Amino acid sequence: MKSPGKYIDLFRSLGKEWKWLMHYASKYRMQIALYVVIGIVSTVMGLGSAVASKHLIDSVIAHNENLIVRSASLAIGLSVAKAIVGAVVSRIATVVGTKISNEIRENVYEHITFSKWENIRKYHSGDLLNRIEGDVNSVSNSVINYIPGVVTKAAQFIGCLAVVLYYDPVMAIFAFMSSPFLVLSSRISAKMVRKYSQESREMNGRILAFYSESIQNLQTIKAFDITKRYVNQMQENLNIYRKIKLDQDKFTIIMSFIMSLVGLVIAYTSYGWGVYRLWQGTISYGTMTLFLQISGQLTASFSALVSYVPGAISIGTSAGRIMEITDLPLESSENSKKAEKMEVPANESGITLKCRDLTYKYPDAEKPVINSISFTAKQGETIAFVGPSGEGKTTILRLVLGLVQPDSGEMTMETTDGQKINVCESTRRFCSYVPQGNAIFSGTVADNLRVVKPEATEEELIRALEIAEAWSFVDKLPCGINTNIDEHGVNFSEGQVQRMAIARAILRDAPVVVMDEATSALDAATEEAVLKNIMKVYPNRTRVITTHRPSMLNYCTRVYRINENGNVVEVDNITEPRQERNNK
Repeated sequence: MKSPGKYIDLFRSLGKEWKWLMHYASKYRMQIALYVVIGIVSTVMGLGSAVASKHLIDSVIAHNENLIVRSASLAIGLSVAKAIVGAVVSRIATVVGTKISNEIRENVYEHITFSKWENIRKYHSGDLLNRIEGDVNSVSNSVINYIPGVVTKAAQFIGCLAVVLYYDPVMAIFAFMSSPFLVLSSRISAKMVRKYSQESREMNGRILAFYSESIQNLQTIKAFDITKRYVNQMQENLNIYRKIKLDQDKFTIIMSFIMSLVGLVIAYTSYGWGVYRLWQGTISYGTMTLFLQISGQLTASFSALVSYVPGAISIGTSAGRIMEITDLPLESSENSKKAEKMEVPANESGITLKCRDLTYKYPDAEKPVINSISFTAKQGETIAFVGPSGEGKTTILRLVLGLVQPDSGEMTMETTDGQKINVCESTRRFCSYVPQGNAIFSGTVADNLRVVKPEATEEELIRALEIAEAWSFVDKLPCGINTNIDEHGVNFSEGQVQRMAIARAILRDAPVVVMDEATSALDAATEEAVLKNIMKVYPNRTRVITTHRPSMLNYCTRVYRINENGNVVEVDNITEPRQERNNK
C-alpha cells in the first residue's frame, strides 16, 4: 500500500504543476470566466427544463390546457436555448483553446531553442516533439475545458442538490450513498493514472524518436539491408505501447464497471423510493419524473467531480513534462550590448581569438575533454586542430561558438581598437559556421543561404556560391538557386551539399570562420580552390578549422594536435610536435 508520505509528495508535485498551468489560465481569465458563466447558465437551463417537464406532466394529468401550453413552451424554449448556449461554449473553447495551445507551444519551442546547448542536448528530438505536441495539447485543452468543467459540474451538483432537498431530503441521502466509494476509488485512481500517464508519454516519446531517426537514416538502413530489423523493432515498441494502453484501459473499464454497478444500485434505490412515495400519494407523477431526472444528474455530477481527480493527475503529468523543458536555464544575453559595440570594428578589421588555460568537461563525462589549452588566432590567420576522432576537436569549436562555457580559464575575442569580450552566446554574431556532416535545410538553394542573411540579393547569393565553387552546378539546376532541396539534401551529392553549406557561411561574412571538417567530401582540387577563394576574398577573417586531411594544413598558419588527455601542442606537421623538432 502506498504510504501517506508518498501521497503527500504526489499531491505536492501536482500542486506545483497546476500552479504553473494556472499561470497560463490567468492570462485568459475573462474568456474562462465567460465560459464558466455560460456553463452555469446552461446548467440552470437544464434544471429549469426538468422542472418545466415536471409541471407539464402534472398539467397533462390534470387536463389543464393553459398550463400544458405554458409548460411545454417553457421546456422547449429552455432546451433550444441550452442547445444554442452549447454551440457558443464550443466556439469559445475552440477560439481560446487554440490560442492557449499556440502560446504554450511557442513558449516550449522558444525554451528549446534558447536553452543552454549542453542542457538541451540530452533530450532526443522525438521526445521534444512529443512534449511540444502531445503534452501541450493535453495542457491547453485542460485550461479551457478542465477548469471551467470543474466549476460547471460543481454548479450542477449544487443546483441538483437544492432541487432534491426542496422536494424530498430523503432522496438526497440516496443520491449520496455512493460518496464513500467514489472518494476511495479516486485515491486508487490517482496512483494508477499517474503511473499509466507517465509510462505512455515516455513510450510515445521513444516511438517518435525511433520514427524520426529511422526515417532520417532510411538510405543507410536500406543500404545495409536491415529494413526488416527496423520494422520488427518498431513493432516491438508499438506492442509495448499497446500493452501500456491496454493495461490502462483495463483498469479504467474495471473502475467504470464497478462505478456503474454502484450507480445502478443508487438509481434503482432512488427509483424505488420515488415509486413508494408515488404509491403513498405524497408526490405527483411529475415530481416522480423530476426525481428520476435530478437524482441521476446529482449522482452523475458528483461522480464527475470525483473523476476530475485522476484527470488532474494526467494533466499534471503533461504539465510536469513541459515544465522540465521550460525550467531549463536559458542562455544569457547580458553581454549583448558589449558585443554590439564591437560589431563595426570587428567587421572592418577582424578579430583576434585568444584562449588561455581553458578546461572543459561535459556534465556527464568523468574527465575533461579539453584540459588547460592555450592558443591564439589573429586576423587573417588560419589555425587547425588535428587529432583522433573523439579527442575534443569539435568541442573546441563549440567553445568558440559559445555553445558551451569553460569550467576554468578563458576564451576572448579582441578587436584592433582594444575592445575585448569573453566568448559567450552574444559573440556568435561574429562567427560563420560550416558544421560537420549534413546540415542543409528543406526549401530552395536560395532559402538555405538566406537563413543567415534574409535580405541578401540574388547577386550576393551567386557571389557566395561562386566563392564556394558551388555555382558551377547550381547554375545548371532546373531552377537555379530556386531549385528545391529535398529533406537532408538527398537530391544532391555530399560534396554539393558541403559546398552549399560553405556558401552559406561565406554569405554570413563574419569576422571568425569556424569550419568543422568542412571539406571532407570535396576532392583535392575543389578543396584547394575553395580555400584559396576564401583567403583571397576575406583576407582579414580569422579561420578556425578541424580536419583529418593533411592537404588542408598547407593553408594553416598554425596547427595544434589534441592528445588523449585533452591537451594541445603546436606542431609543424601532423606527425611531429614543433617543440620536439626544435629539441632535435
